Amino acid sequence: MTPRAGMLIAAGALVAGTVTVLPAAPADAGEPAPRPVPTLAWTGCATEAYPKLQCATLRVPLNHDDPAGRTVTLALTRIPHTAKTFQGPLLVNPGGPGGSGRGMAGYVAASLPAKVAAEYDVIGFDPRGVGKSEPALDCRPGHFAPVRPDSVPGDAAAERLAIERAQAFASACGKKYADVLPYIDTVSTARDMDVIRRALGAQKINYLGYSYGTYLGAVYARLHPDRVRRMALDSVVNPHGVWYEDNIAQDYAFDTRHKDFMAWVARQDSVYKLGADPAAVEAAWYRMRDALRAKPAGGKVGPGELEDTYLPGGYYNGYWPRLAKAFSAYVNDANAVPLTEAYERYGEADAAADNGYSVYTSVQCRDAAWPRDWNVWRKDNWDVHAKAPFSTWNNAWYNAPCAFWPVDSLTPPDVSNDEVPPVLILQATDDAATPYEGGVALHRLMRGSSLVVEEGGGNHGVTLGGNACMDEHLSTYLATGEVPRAEGDAEVDGACAALPEPEPEPATRTAPTAAESAGGALHGFLGHVR
Repeated sequence: MTPRAGMLIAAGALVAGTVTVLPAAPADAGEPAPRPVPTLAWTGCATEAYPKLQCATLRVPLNHDDPAGRTVTLALTRIPHTAKTFQGPLLVNPGGPGGSGRGMAGYVAASLPAKVAAEYDVIGFDPRGVGKSEPALDCRPGHFAPVRPDSVPGDAAAERLAIERAQAFASACGKKYADVLPYIDTVSTARDMDVIRRALGAQKINYLGYSYGTYLGAVYARLHPDRVRRMALDSVVNPHGVWYEDNIAQDYAFDTRHKDFMAWVARQDSVYKLGADPAAVEAAWYRMRDALRAKPAGGKVGPGELEDTYLPGGYYNGYWPRLAKAFSAYVNDANAVPLTEAYERYGEADAAADNGYSVYTSVQCRDAAWPRDWNVWRKDNWDVHAKAPFSTWNNAWYNAPCAFWPVDSLTPPDVSNDEVPPVLILQATDDAATPYEGGVALHRLMRGSSLVVEEGGGNHGVTLGGNACMDEHLSTYLATGEVPRAEGDAEVDGACAALPEPEPEPATRTAPTAAESAGGALHGFLGHVR
């Protein structure tokens, strides 16, 4: 599930450099010429936030099994190391699939302890199809333009309309990108990462991946365990559920997290005046949803857009105060303006979101098999909706193009690994986007890995977002390679307390809350799994 992508790139005006290629050595007669080793030409593309930022581009094979064939271009960024001790490149990925990673290099370098960051070249990149990489996919511009039909189909006609909309998106992708779609997938992106490694002149890479980036990292480690030096995976995709089952698991987890938000609002009844009983607050939220079906707020926030607006609160509780304020204003004061503003801030799709969704569907629909019989989707989603109504059908329609995808699906790789060096896995117990079971599953699959848990935490992305304890585990690992180890048979190797809940936002406050400012920067970058 992916909230709006408008904040994904802090360094929005990056100017890419070029790539040069070293000549290949002559080949023996009758043998194919070896693949040239690319090198990167970095150029300055400083921003106010990241004055040392550099940019480059890199051409990689569209089809890695045909290295002499057509190429596509990746856009890269770098914050170069400054210390005498150099620990190599640290590739970073914010997830998605479809999240732009160019802005992550500056953020990670600025968020790590200065001494640790100084020892790495921090490398961000837009994966194939994303952002400034070329071609950048945009299958059906304006696909999420408001007001969409209610995500919960009220009758057969409404369901048919939604199915046709999903079919239209899949068809548009097939018509515009028929020659590209067979190569927009996780394994191809992982193979791109190895071209990046070669272009950087590194024998091994270090890697920090969030959300979908954890799965990308696990796939890379499976392909090239000997080329991994250190790998930190934050908020872990369950590799056993790629991708249909993982989305079903998310539906339950997001509903639970939404109930956590409703309970928080109830505890703040003196501020928001929506009632002190969580069940009553939740009932008021669903009444608001019903009212928006008849009269969308500001002419643009119907039931689907409301879900889009409140879904980011499932990723990050720093958004709760502003979301609660909009909820309160609508219910208590019949004032729809704050709700419309919240939608524009958290839920509205822009051009970056159109691109991100196009890559999201292209990767997930290609990566693994999805039911091609809509009757399976209908039964499964009504069954889940009965227990977890918050976003089940919204998520179903988000993924529905995979039922009609114009390219056959692949078989997901086995990511179990007995060869990779110790991997650091970081996971919150109440994460909705990548539920806790995913971290445990990958920990069991990767021999020698270490699992560090944020106890009671519900935010997605638990490092470099304000939790000093989790950050210390990450920093120590990147600095020394050391991971914590459990005593005895315990599965968890390290634990940290969750951050305190956010403080309520008074009705007169317009600036972001402290919690929103502290962790919102990270969550602006994360292109979350949907």
